[in-house]
Amino acid sequence: MDVAHCYLQGNADAVEFCPHEGYQNVLAASTYTLQEGEQPTRAGSISLFDVNAEKGNLELFHRVDTAGIFDIKWSTIGSNAGPLLAQADADGYLRIYSFEGSSNEEKTRGGFLNEVSGERISSSMCLFLDWNPSATSISVGLSDGSVSIITIAESGIEKLQEWKAHDFELWTTCFDIHQPQLVYTGSDDCKFSCWDIRDSPSDRVFQNSKVHKMGVCCIAKSPNDPNTILTGSYDEYLRVWDLRSISRPVNEASVCLGGGVWRIKHHPFVSGMILAACMHNGFAIVKIGDKKPEVVEAYSQHGSLAYGADWQRAKILPGGETKSTTVATCSFYDRLLRLWMPKSDICCI
Repeated sequence: MDVAHCYLQGNADAVEFCPHEGYQNVLAASTYTLQEGEQPTRAGSISLFDVNAEKGNLELFHRVDTAGIFDIKWSTIGSNAGPLLAQADADGYLRIYSFEGSSNEEKTRGGFLNEVSGERISSSMCLFLDWNPSATSISVGLSDGSVSIITIAESGIEKLQEWKAHDFELWTTCFDIHQPQLVYTGSDDCKFSCWDIRDSPSDRVFQNSKVHKMGVCCIAKSPNDPNTILTGSYDEYLRVWDLRSISRPVNEASVCLGGGVWRIKHHPFVSGMILAACMHNGFAIVKIGDKKPEVVEAYSQHGSLAYGADWQRAKILPGGETKSTTVATCSFYDRLLRLWMPKSDICCI
């Protein structure tokens, strides 16, 4: 069910709901626009919206112009600090913003982003970022195939280590939420790798180069099962991996989603429910379980490359029930941001 939509001022590539209590109405959307000419530039922006799906509200309350952005992520809930938003951009910068706003629902909702640190960590482009569970470190994938591990401190951000992990663009990196000393990486070289960052340079735990037929775009560790991790690829497959033999993970199941699998997001409270952005084939909700993964719903209301997707964290109601899940999605060239609710009762699938 469509709830609301709007158009951004640049090509839309990422959407992220704030997971922090009291700020779960806040949606961030980022853009990347190549401005061609004798000296091409890559411009971007972050827009913040107040979302109330029950009232059909998608209200812009803050916007900041930036370099062209490839990825944004809110800090994980496990941190003691308030909400932080990290940005990975085409100029090689990692920027950290604090969100300054009211969490009192009786007040007017709103706020703004305040940059608390920003460093050019590479001469290459920053393509992807992931927070560790305690929100003290960030892994960043770079366009030269390297990965950087950045620590977050009161004095700013500091590069702990960086190494050449892949031959081509490193599209995705992911901390293991159960074993945060492990970092997974995926690249345009079709390789899926794992690294132990307790050593410097990091030790490679495994590298799989045979399963993905095209570049690896996204990786997501299951929040509920420490032995399960998912990968998405340009080859259009969402794959489920068994990590019980960490040095030799097993691809135990897969499903073709009809388009390059650019982003995958686990549902915040329904185990095994996955939201996928499928580039040329819109968006899909996929059920991962004991049986073969299956698509339970497809969403095709975008007319361009499906890039950004996220679930809103549902509020728990008295009696343990939850409100209907709201989804935000965005597409690139048509600059479209949409809010919608799944037609399926995903809590009962």
